Amino acid sequence: MRRLVPVLALAATLTGCGLAEPRSCTLIGTPVGVGVTVEPPLAARVASAAVEVCWDGACHRPRLELHPETRPGAQTCAGEHCSVTVEPTGGRAGFAEVAGLPKRPVRVRVTLRDSRGERLADTTIEVTPEGRFPNGPDCGEGGPNAAVVVDRQGTARLRD
Repeated sequence: MRRLVPVLALAATLTGCGLAEPRSCTLIGTPVGVGVTVEPPLAARVASAAVEVCWDGACHRPRLELHPETRPGAQTCAGEHCSVTVEPTGGRAGFAEVAGLPKRPVRVRVTLRDSRGERLADTTIEVTPEGRFPNGPDCGEGGPNAAVVVDRQGTARLRD
């Protein structure tokens, strides 16, 4: 009987472990870096973009490639199945990976050029990258990252 008591206690403890609902965390990651969006009509004239991110006296110049930006369009349904098309916004967007990006203020400089290499915009903004929780706070933090918008006048602001 003495040996049976610890076994029963262990069994009762392990049974209780299965009562809590398991946490579902996917393998979705959060990139580390700076997202850049260029608003129309300026975006239509941009042939190349460069970004410089500086902190602690050092500057990093990661690759930045802009692509046409889209938003959700019309929704159609056939029975129980629905789909949404995407439509262009007229803007362009990209993401620059910046290894070691801190969660404290950094200076972001965005330079936009046209097809002749002429400068369309050269704008600087201070941002504070934040960690993100793509699966909720119980699944761990990803990032940090920040998002910047260059408006039609060529001025940078934080993305809403």
